[in-house]
Amino acid sequence: MATDQPAQQDKGPDSSVKASSCSIKDDDTGTDVKHVEQVSEATAFADSIEDTKPSKRVWMIILTVAMGGFLFGYDTGYISAVLVNVKNDLGHDLSSSEQELVTSITSAGALIGAVIAGLPADKFGRKFGIYIGCVLFVIGSVLQSAAYSVTQFTIGRFVVGLGVGSATMIVPLYIGEISIAKYRGRTVALNNVSVTFGQLVAAVLGAGFTYVQHGWRYHVAIGGLPPFLLCFLLLSCPESPRLLLMHKKFDEAKKALSQLYPNATQAQIQAKAEHIAFLIESESRIVGSRSLRKQFKLLHTVPGNFRALFIACSVMAISQLCGFNSVLYYSATLFSLVGFSNPTAVAITVAGTNFIFNIVNMTFIDKAGRRLLLLINVLLMAITMVVVAVAFHWIPVNKDLELLSSTSNWASIVVLVAIIIYVAAFSSGVATIAWIGTEFLPIEVRALGTMLNTVTCWGTNLISSSTFLSLLKGATPSGAFGYYAGIGFTGWLLILFCFPEVKGMPLEEIRHVFEDGFGVRKAAALQKAAASQRRDKTVTV
Repeated sequence: MATDQPAQQDKGPDSSVKASSCSIKDDDTGTDVKHVEQVSEATAFADSIEDTKPSKRVWMIILTVAMGGFLFGYDTGYISAVLVNVKNDLGHDLSSSEQELVTSITSAGALIGAVIAGLPADKFGRKFGIYIGCVLFVIGSVLQSAAYSVTQFTIGRFVVGLGVGSATMIVPLYIGEISIAKYRGRTVALNNVSVTFGQLVAAVLGAGFTYVQHGWRYHVAIGGLPPFLLCFLLLSCPESPRLLLMHKKFDEAKKALSQLYPNATQAQIQAKAEHIAFLIESESRIVGSRSLRKQFKLLHTVPGNFRALFIACSVMAISQLCGFNSVLYYSATLFSLVGFSNPTAVAITVAGTNFIFNIVNMTFIDKAGRRLLLLINVLLMAITMVVVAVAFHWIPVNKDLELLSSTSNWASIVVLVAIIIYVAAFSSGVATIAWIGTEFLPIEVRALGTMLNTVTCWGTNLISSSTFLSLLKGATPSGAFGYYAGIGFTGWLLILFCFPEVKGMPLEEIRHVFEDGFGVRKAAALQKAAASQRRDKTVTV
């Protein structure tokens, strides 16, 4: 069988290469340099390793790294209950603007943290950023739990945000690079499940600490414990094989590959390593040791790279501007507004739904595909936001966001049910797929592209979280949720025309999809061709 044959050495880096017509101007020489978009005609020699049974160790590594997602979820999830439970422990009752400040400052920190973690991602490794994030999580938790002023609490939230940004930039990148192609969507989805589990734990503890004096301090302090466990377990995790090959550490990369593909032959491991190394070497002729500015130019001036970046960042922006994070961060406040007597307990329904349907997403993402899930769920999100906007017309709320009734009515129940359906749709689709968008990016610009995708996440998150209460007051609740519905419908149209399906495709081949456009039809044709090849191979065997 082909899997038992040695790697085709005569088809290595010196073999014929097809180059695309895309080019950029070399700033050093003033001449045009070709951007190599296609690899050796023997590309298929590296693909057989993807059909071997993956190691259980891969899942253990991914579970370990996904603890970074748990920290992200916990530290963004507890603010909903804290806003209700903190009362005057920080010197006075928080105003609406102060609530927006302490909520959104974490997003501002995450925006900066993503940049700090992203710049050295290629130089120092993926694990380095995770270690830095753990340190920041601990420092931020201590500052917040010991705070007696809004200023100290805000600083603590900002420091935690730096850790969140580091985790959200590095963890999906690292998991994506060590994942088997056919399970890649599922493994990155596992990180998102970890995030939502952290948010669920935060919601449950928030309800539990509601009637404990100064309970919010214990609630926050608990977030400083998991980073120690993550640092310890991370010691046994390997570095990304792709990153090792970028640093010319061929033997270490093959060792890492053998851990990820324990049932592969040495020939398959050698072939996979050569395949990845060839792609890196081809692109290094352009990237080389160029500055960040020149790499930034490569990402934006090569049409295929820019199209991949545009759709990845657009889906990320949709995920943040569609209203979910406003619902998550202010869920207890929102449910108090519509008349529920125990809003922190009701808020558990949001976190619980988010967690459950992220598991659903993990189950189906590599079967149904990214595009179909997005088309169904983003449309459903927009429809449910319309329902919430209409229902708020029958909830008596004044301009200061004070409920003019002592109890909830039928419209309050409609809001709760619609939000639960909305969260289920969000978690089943865009929540995870927004992070998988980094798979569109070629490896030579993936770290920078992932950083920009993460910056998009936290930049738009900052806009959403810092304006929600002001939007409710200025545009009324009906107007605010109608605005989120409009973003949802706009995002659905963008996905319909510009988002290609790349499930099961090796990262090294996805670059071809964006060569001549957004590749919706081209990707579908490649999927059909790949399925046909698999059927032919099955018949042959």
